[in-house]
Amino acid sequence: MRVSRVHRWDVDYKGAVRIQEELRRDLVLRDDAHPEKIGTVAGCDISYGRKSPLFHAAVIVFSFPCLEVLERAAHSETVHFPYIPGLLTFREGPALLGAFEKMSIVPDVVLFDGQGTAHPRGLGLASHLGLLLGLPSIGCGKSRLVGEHGEPGQEKGSVAPLVHEGRTVGAVVRTRRGVKPLFVSPGHDMGLDRSVEIVLSCCRSFRVPEPVRQAHILVNRLRRGFSAG
Repeated sequence: MRVSRVHRWDVDYKGAVRIQEELRRDLVLRDDAHPEKIGTVAGCDISYGRKSPLFHAAVIVFSFPCLEVLERAAHSETVHFPYIPGLLTFREGPALLGAFEKMSIVPDVVLFDGQGTAHPRGLGLASHLGLLLGLPSIGCGKSRLVGEHGEPGQEKGSVAPLVHEGRTVGAVVRTRRGVKPLFVSPGHDMGLDRSVEIVLSCCRSFRVPEPVRQAHILVNRLRRGFSAG
């Protein structure tokens, strides 16, 4: 699989912010922008040790809506960009793209363990990499980065809007009865309503969508293997 766009990753804080602001202009955010029929969905995740610069990335492609595994890929590389809130992609992006480049299947939609438009500059991990990959993408964050919201109902499928600076940037979604909600936002080539619909369709017995959950398991297994070696 080829990456549609590339830019430098070895930049300072101002350079990273400038890249985000430039890329944000190219985002497509509307519910009719995604494929009408989704046949495949991918989930991805990153894992790394607290004191290690080595980042491990995994991508798994599933059939949709059956969620049967079709392909897996993993990639590891050293990362030097520091942890800075709002600039997560500059730490995790290169390793994730390395994993995507090993895939032979191009998924219809990608789910990211991170934010999409629910980001200080409207370009979280899901939006940023969705643009670089040229794929519809959705952010599924486990915690809130920006915005204010009410509490959704306790039943699966309950939703509350996530509002930042007077604008709805995402949704707080109860993916399983009685558990903490997820923070869902469009990444790229996707709208909010459709993002919520797809995420809920991918949540089976757990809080996190199955593609992301399985990628998390795979990438942690990879990290432990490197540590053991």
